[in-house]
Amino acid sequence: MKLILNLFLVLLIGCNSEIQKKDKTQLSDSNKNYSIQDVLIETRDGAKISAIIVWKNKTTEPRPVLLQSTIYVRDKGRDLTTLMESADKGYVGVIAYARGKRSSPSEIWPYENDATDTYDVIDWISKQKWCDGRVGMFGGSYNGFTQWASTKKIHPALKTIVPYVANRPGMGLPMENNVFINPNYEWAFYVGNNKFLDTIAGNDRQRSRDMQNKWWEKGLAYKNLDSIDKRPNKWFQKWISHPSFDDYWQKMAPYKEDFAQINIPVLSIDGYYNDSQNSGLYYLREHYNYNPNAEHYLIIGPYNHFGAQRGGFPEVNGYKVDAAALINTKEITYQWFDYIFNNGKKPEMLKDRINYQVMGTNEWRSAPSIDDMSNESLKLYLTKEKVEDIHLMSPQKPVESNFHYQEVDFSDREIWNNDYYPDPIIRDYRDMGNGFNFISEPLTESILVNGSFIGKLTVSINKKDFDFGITLYEVMPNGEYFSLSYIIGRASYANDITKRTLLKPNELETIPFSNTHLVSKKLSKGSRILVYINVNKNPFSELNYGTGKKVVEESIKDATEPLKIKWYNDSFVEIPIWKD
Repeated sequence: MKLILNLFLVLLIGCNSEIQKKDKTQLSDSNKNYSIQDVLIETRDGAKISAIIVWKNKTTEPRPVLLQSTIYVRDKGRDLTTLMESADKGYVGVIAYARGKRSSPSEIWPYENDATDTYDVIDWISKQKWCDGRVGMFGGSYNGFTQWASTKKIHPALKTIVPYVANRPGMGLPMENNVFINPNYEWAFYVGNNKFLDTIAGNDRQRSRDMQNKWWEKGLAYKNLDSIDKRPNKWFQKWISHPSFDDYWQKMAPYKEDFAQINIPVLSIDGYYNDSQNSGLYYLREHYNYNPNAEHYLIIGPYNHFGAQRGGFPEVNGYKVDAAALINTKEITYQWFDYIFNNGKKPEMLKDRINYQVMGTNEWRSAPSIDDMSNESLKLYLTKEKVEDIHLMSPQKPVESNFHYQEVDFSDREIWNNDYYPDPIIRDYRDMGNGFNFISEPLTESILVNGSFIGKLTVSINKKDFDFGITLYEVMPNGEYFSLSYIIGRASYANDITKRTLLKPNELETIPFSNTHLVSKKLSKGSRILVYINVNKNPFSELNYGTGKKVVEESIKDATEPLKIKWYNDSFVEIPIWKD
């Protein structure tokens, strides 16, 4: 599990050793073919944004501008290379760095100013003689977030965005379903310590692991993480002061009705095994929800955070992907821009709004919406019946009410709960240490699991809150377990992520869940579906002791009484499937 979270961290901060080596490469004399400008752009509140502009020397007329807005400063190699690629394609390339980065004299606060700053950068670009009044944006991760941030209020010059694995602060990081997770702690130093990137802090994952393990072993409050590390983390402290999806997070990017006014074409690219998939698909779902006629396309396949930005890798978390899943993200992006700006042909693979690779079939499919990816669903109840050492899931709701009983001792640091992370994707074991496994009858025909599973938990606990985990697997005929999807969440936010509603001790409570990871996978005849439920208790996120106090302030002193939970047998999962 430690290795898993380290991989998560590498994906999230957007760096690895190979990329760093490339970034250090000095550019050749070919620079003389380009005009390169280094500018400071003033925002409406007087801040300065550092930017680089590149166009071909032979360019004589104004062109559309392709803008990347980022917090990652790699201006000695990688950034200039991508700007030159845009220029080679007939555009003007611009990279604008977040407030406080590179030549900007301001203080660095990730996420907080990107919405207004990016608008002001687009406004400045639109007035330059080399711009024909049209701007498009592209890029991944943080760069994906800034694109959506720019649509909080759309500038008339912005004509399209192409976000890959877009982050949504407060939605997928630094908390997931209101549970704070650890990777952004170290990332804050990586992007916030200096004007460029603090690769020493960013690569010192052992220090963060040691800090995390000491916090876990000592049982300190989550807010005291940086006291263990002995270096204050002002960004972390500010984030954890907003455990609800409140105005602090809402104002960073489009929220609710903001999506109704986003009428520009959008191409999103994401991955089934992208850690922050919840962020990227949040934008898509809300865009369709408030603007049903939006021209918004999605390409999604078996990619992790990096893979979606680079067209996929032959292997992800030990799973060898279908050959058809490997695409050319960069080529598709420029095809899209030619489609928007030059009346070119729409990228061939955009057959419909939702374009997804079905794992295990070596083929792509398309649908007009995420809901239309499925034509049936499997509703399975978590029964008390057992086959050998495992409980059954049944399509019939149990006639008599019953429950599974679990106790969780939060003072016990030897036992971890909820090993949900999909690495490896295929494994030859299931977690039998704690929690409960539920398995279906063997499938009588092959099906596609297509979409995001949902469900409802009926529980009773002796405390006021708890964090839960649910993981979905295919149990293949050979007995191996294929990780399909998962969710971690906080019970007190299950009905409203903006407002915490504590549970009533020892009373029946209904906890709906839906923000699970989307997936498409062919399940063969004879396969079974397995659902694993547990209380989330491990060193990789904050620990909810259930007192009802602010979770970041709870400590092992609040673990005087174990959590006693009854999981009732009318709890169910509903899995979207496609039958040909």
